[in-house]
Parts: sequence; C-alpha cells; structure tokens
Amino acid sequence: MSTLPLSLFVPFILLAASALFLRRPGRRPGRLPAFAEAAALAGMSLALAGLVQFLFVGSQGPVAVGLLSFRLDAISLTLALLVSFVGWVVVRYARRYLDGEGREGAFHGLALAAVAAVLVLVQAGSLPVLVAGFVATGLLLRQLLLFYPDRAEARRAATKFTRVWGAGDVALVLAGALLWQAYGSLDIAMLNAASAQAFPAAAQGAVVLVVLAAALKTAAFPLHGWLTEVMEAPTPVSALLHAGIINSGGVLLITLSGLVQQSPGAMAALVMLGGLTALFGGVVMLTQSAVKTALAWSTVAQMGFMLLQCGLGLWALALLHIAAHSLYKAHAFLASGNAVRAVNAIRKPGPVAVPGLGAVARSFALALALYTSVAMAFTLAVGEKSPQALALGAMLIFGVSYLIAQGLADAAPGALTRRTVRASLAAALAHFGFQVVANAVWGPSLPAAPVPGPLEWALIVLAVLSFGVVAVAQALFPLWAHHPSTAGLRVHLANGLYLNAMFDRMTGGFRASTRT
Repeated sequence: MSTLPLSLFVPFILLAASALFLRRPGRRPGRLPAFAEAAALAGMSLALAGLVQFLFVGSQGPVAVGLLSFRLDAISLTLALLVSFVGWVVVRYARRYLDGEGREGAFHGLALAAVAAVLVLVQAGSLPVLVAGFVATGLLLRQLLLFYPDRAEARRAATKFTRVWGAGDVALVLAGALLWQAYGSLDIAMLNAASAQAFPAAAQGAVVLVVLAAALKTAAFPLHGWLTEVMEAPTPVSALLHAGIINSGGVLLITLSGLVQQSPGAMAALVMLGGLTALFGGVVMLTQSAVKTALAWSTVAQMGFMLLQCGLGLWALALLHIAAHSLYKAHAFLASGNAVRAVNAIRKPGPVAVPGLGAVARSFALALALYTSVAMAFTLAVGEKSPQALALGAMLIFGVSYLIAQGLADAAPGALTRRTVRASLAAALAHFGFQVVANAVWGPSLPAAPVPGPLEWALIVLAVLSFGVVAVAQALFPLWAHHPSTAGLRVHLANGLYLNAMFDRMTGGFRASTRT
C-alpha cells in the first residue's frame, strides 16, 4: 500500500490560507499577512518532513488522491522543497515590501495560491494533473503581473505572457492526446517506461509538442519579451517567478525525460534553441543599465542554458541548475535595492581593471589549464565522464576565463589577480563536485546521457565554439562597446534587436497597453 507523501498536503494548506484573503484583498488586512507567512513556513516544514519520509520509505509509484495522481521520488521532493522555500522567503519579504499597498491582501492571497499551483505541477504523477498545474499557475501569475492594473506596460506584459503561456498549455494538451493515442495511458512513469520499448509516430509528434511547450514556458528566444517586462509588477513577483514558474519548462522536460530522449531531433532542437537563447540573453544583459532589467535578461540566458543541458541529456545537471538558479536569482531580485545603495555609497570608485587582448588570451589559457587539471582529477576519482558533461564544463570555464581576465588586466592589483585565480579554481572544483552529487542523488531516477552520434558531436562542437566566441566578446566588452564604430550595435543590443517590439506589433501588444 502506498504511503501518502507529506509534501502533498502543502498545496492544500497554502490554498486554504489564500482563501482567507478573498474577504480582505485591500490595504493592511490585519494579521493575515503574518498568517500567510506562518502558512508558508508550515508548508516548507511539511515539505522537509516529506524529504525525511522519503529517506525512510524510498521512491514509490503514483499515489492517487481522489482523481488526482502524484508521485513521491527524489526529483519531486527536491522541487517541492525548493518551491516551498522560495515561496516562504517571498511571502516573508512581501509583508514589509507591500505594507500599505492598496491591494496588499490580494497579493498575499495570489502568491500563496501560485506557490500551491506550482507544488501541484512539480509533484504531478499524470499529464492531466501536470496540465492543471500549468493552467492554474498561468492564471495566477497573470493576476500578479497586473498587480498595478493602471500601468499600460503591466497590461502589455500580462497580455504577452498570457498568449505565450497559453500557447504552451495548448501544445501540452495536444501532446497528451497524442500520447493517449500511442500508449493508452497518461501516467508519467508509464509513458517514460513505455517509450523505451516502442516509439510510434504519435509519440514522436507528442515529443515535438512537449519541447515546444517547454520553450514557451521558459521564455525562450524569440518569445522572451514578456519576461523582460515583469519589472512592472512588484519586486516579489520577479522573485516568485523563480519558485518553479519560469523554469517550469525545464521541470516538464525532466519529468518526461525518458520520453523526450527517445527523439534525437527533439534533443538537437533543444541544444540549438537553448544555446541561441543563452548566448543572446548573455550578450544583451551586458548592455542593460537598470539592475532588475539586467537580472531579467540574465534569467533569459540561464533558461536557455537549462534547455541546452536538457538537449545534451544532462538531466541531473539541469535539475541542479534549476535549484541553484532559483535560489540565487530570487535572492538577487530581493536584494537588488541593496546593490543599488551600495554602488551609490561609493562616491569615488577606484580605477576599473579593463583587460586587453593579451590579458584575455592569458586568462583563457590559464582557465583551460585549470579546467583540464580538475577534469582529469575528477575523471580518475569517479570514473569516465560523458562527452556532454565535459563539453558543459568547457562552456563553464569560458565564464571562469572572464573572471580571470579581470585579475590579469594591466591595471589590476596583485591582490585582485590572486583572488580571481582562487575563485576560478573554486568554481571549477565546485562544478565537478556538484556534478558528482547531482548524479548520485537524481541520476538513478533519470536517463543516462545518450552516446553522441555525428549530429550530437557536431552540435557539441558548435556549442563549445559559440560559447567561446561570446566569452571573448564579453571579456572585451569595455573595449568594443564604447568604440565609435560599434556604438550603433550597442544600441541595437540594448533593445534586444527589437524582437520584443516586433512581437508586440504582431500580437497587438501595443493596443493592449493603451486600453483604459
């Protein structure tokens, strides 16, 4: 007999707490904000208790709660704990941040309900429950984006989000219909297992739709525009996005990884689309002057990198990326005001160490030597690593080379050089160390990375070379960005090559922003 996972009670607790705000959606709803924080904390504690339960009980098949199907495994519990923790932090932060706002009560109610919807999504044991979680999350996030309904930009962002997210929902429903036709079941575990035995044409079409849905849910290129406009909502909304919402496309792919990996074409599409999104977002981010806008473009890049990891078959590392990015970026948004104050407090900043071509070349050589040494040590210690994992490490080390370049610049003091080298070594060790931990914890529940064929090798080489070129451009950004010959290019990049404006024009977003 299956044991009911304790983490399944968390969404019901949060929904019950959110319902209390229906009667007091306005300014300063008494003690309800404190109660909302207590409910979020209780939910996080229950998710932690579910993790302890899992350590004693272990993984088990789908658990039915009425007509709903859920699962208890290392992946769902990790995501449930992550979502409930970030949700608690956001609700706690919002108590002070939104104190006295006209719709303060409504925000707390919507935030609790959104976290509950995501918790249903990440623990779903069947496609209908998964779709229901996605639909509920989209509806609630739309209301949060419209927290200031009088702002034209907020209405435009909400309109674009609804269309992109809704298109993903439609793609997922169609995928479910094809999977039912192919296998006669919508149970997630059964679909992953059955696809390894047979992969009919209907299942192949379903995988294409699943990949499309994942791309739409993660604001992938070129439909990323709504994500860069969430600044029109309160800062806690930007942080709440990282509680399993903006990275829900990655959750979808990981949940159906056994099915998705059966299609080499779908995996290749994820590599290309993810890599393009990551590179595009990373370059545009450099040109942004507003802190939160730069963070939003950074999220675009990170979500692209997550899709790339999924396309390479590095499922455990993609899940690790979701967890790490959620924690880091939620903190970054909530602490963005402190960052601005810290910069403004420095009245006379010292000279900026701008690396030249020589420093960049030395930094890449040092970073590659560092990476090779650490990779060889870990390979000898834990066994052979897949080509995909080694390629991913090479892409990471290009980012490390950017850090080293700052320390090797001619104007950099010796102390800075030593600090950057130590930080780079720590980053390389942490990357491979976390790889080992992630594969040990989640690897048994996920497919192993496929053996690369000619197409996969070509994509791996292309991805590594592309990330290398962009890393060089990033390291030399202070030199070329302000040069007269590239001034126009910087303006175009700062506007995201106007893709967002074109999307607005095609979908009527400008009309939505002028509606009263």
